[in-house]
Amino acid sequence: MKLQLKRLVLFLLLAAGSLSSHGQGSLTPPGAPAASMKSLDQIEARTPIASGPFFIFQPGAYYLTTNLTVSSVTAISIATNNVTLDLNGFTLATTSASAAGYGILINKGLRNITILNGFIQGGATNNGAGGYSGSGFGEGISYSGTAPVNVRVTGISVAGCLSDGINLGTDNSTVVEACTVQTVGGNGLVASTIKNSLAADCGSYGIIGDQISDCRGISTSGGAGVLANSSALNCYGSSSSSYGLYALSAQNCQGVSVTGNGLFASTAQNCYGTSTGGIGISAITTQNCYGKSVSNFGIYAPSALNCTGLSSSSYGIYCYGSALNCYGQSTTGTGLHAYAASFCTAYRLGGTAIQAIIANGCFNSAGTNIITYKYNMP
Repeated sequence: MKLQLKRLVLFLLLAAGSLSSHGQGSLTPPGAPAASMKSLDQIEARTPIASGPFFIFQPGAYYLTTNLTVSSVTAISIATNNVTLDLNGFTLATTSASAAGYGILINKGLRNITILNGFIQGGATNNGAGGYSGSGFGEGISYSGTAPVNVRVTGISVAGCLSDGINLGTDNSTVVEACTVQTVGGNGLVASTIKNSLAADCGSYGIIGDQISDCRGISTSGGAGVLANSSALNCYGSSSSSYGLYALSAQNCQGVSVTGNGLFASTAQNCYGTSTGGIGISAITTQNCYGKSVSNFGIYAPSALNCTGLSSSSYGIYCYGSALNCYGQSTTGTGLHAYAASFCTAYRLGGTAIQAIIANGCFNSAGTNIITYKYNMP
């Protein structure tokens, strides 16, 4: 035990001597502490906007530092390519007595523009009779001359403009996402791709685009609620006198109209369309759809699969091709009309339930059938 203790003491003495033989350096700081992080301007140089009207002539990033109210017709004009404009949560407004000009104007033929995060407020209102009037901006965000290219507008709200809310054109790579438009006399939203946005109380079209998804468009006049030149996905469209929703391809969509067609598409899948005076759903191919009309066809299509059509005074389903696993009902018209109907059911109390050239395995829950060739049915 004593031997082990002596060895431990010897080891500690040797270790202390080894440490003391190396220099430890000066303990005095070489100078005052300096900042090691970069400022925002060093990371991304941005130009503040504190007053208007403001004209952007140089490429770069710009941001509002306050709410901006102008007395002239246009608040911010973008006159060059490669611009990012951040409204920074603030509002653009004007004291102009008659609605004209733009909240943000994009000059003709520009490219690489991003606008985000803020509000554009005008004073135009809907008089309740289909007319819009008032003060403020004529348009929220729009362009002059040739439509812009590669433009993205995100997180912008527009209200009370006499004409369009946000209009970027549909011919080029333009995107609108997470935007809202309320009470404009013209079109609500116009772009090539529109996502997760809403346009309500629009005097013309609610939303116009090529690819539209997760959107809601409402027109108070003669325009469609949602007009998709290509596809509409998970959308709702409403119109007083035109198509509720019009698309080349509609999936999981709903269209509502008073005097026009509720929903019109080349292909409609899992869709719902209603109309008072027009057709509930009109399509070339309908699958798993529901259409309802008061005085017209519930569903009108050459091909219908697993569909339901209801009408008060016309055909529940009018299918001039084939109907498969469908249900048609009418109060005073015909429940289901088809050239060939298979495994379908129709209801028409005291009238024609199913009218077809060929019917296979069909059933009328009420009413009578007018069928030329019947198979697997009484």
